[in-house]
Amino acid sequence: MRKTAFILGRWFTDSKDRKGKKPSGKSDFSCGPEIRFDYFGFMASNRANNKPDLFPGDLSEERFNEYLEEDHLAVDCEMMGLNPRRDRLCVVQICDSKNRVSLVQILPDQTEAPRLKKLFENPGIIKVFHFARMDTLFLRYRLGILTKGIFCTKIGSKLARTYTDRHGLRDIIREFFDETLDKKNQSSDWGAQTLTKDQIEYASGDVLFLISLSQKLTQILIREGRYELAQEAFQCLPVFNQIDWLQMENLFEH
Repeated sequence: MRKTAFILGRWFTDSKDRKGKKPSGKSDFSCGPEIRFDYFGFMASNRANNKPDLFPGDLSEERFNEYLEEDHLAVDCEMMGLNPRRDRLCVVQICDSKNRVSLVQILPDQTEAPRLKKLFENPGIIKVFHFARMDTLFLRYRLGILTKGIFCTKIGSKLARTYTDRHGLRDIIREFFDETLDKKNQSSDWGAQTLTKDQIEYASGDVLFLISLSQKLTQILIREGRYELAQEAFQCLPVFNQIDWLQMENLFEH
């Protein structure tokens, strides 16, 4: 989703070795053979098979166990708005390397999701977000999830693609995969009890490219000598979550 938020007194817009080893000529983040998602083929298949898997409140035990076998998961969140003190988290989307997409609908008064928590707090699985700062903020303060093992494609893009100032997910996908994401449903009523077919397709589409995209960015980061810096930036996100929640404007100013 398009994310614009008031963080630390400013408006931010997203036009969005797990063992601690340092990279040495080869990315510790490598997923093995490069994963390339057939977005339009997937969406056509989706329509034929009705929709991705929807889960009320939390993942099923079966899907949870399937995801535990993965090295990387793509994650995105949909909210009613972008103020975590006011707006609720509505949908958590997850996609793995096998294109298994799950949409977890978070209930209005829900404050925990045990399987999501175990999955996202597992440092052995890399969670790939676009603008992780916002999604992890909502996960932390709405569901009590302290996400570990983060790769943010927005941060990665800013450190890798210094030849442009266009770091929205739509722009990055267009460059690397020559595909255009459909963003017409980025602002809609995600808190509805029943999601529309268009919302389901939109939410699924947002996570399809993230794992493959993270690989593309990792290759550039290593080549340009910024991989370690990116990893350090990802590790700072939990601290920024706390600062953002406290609304401590200009914390790093003189």
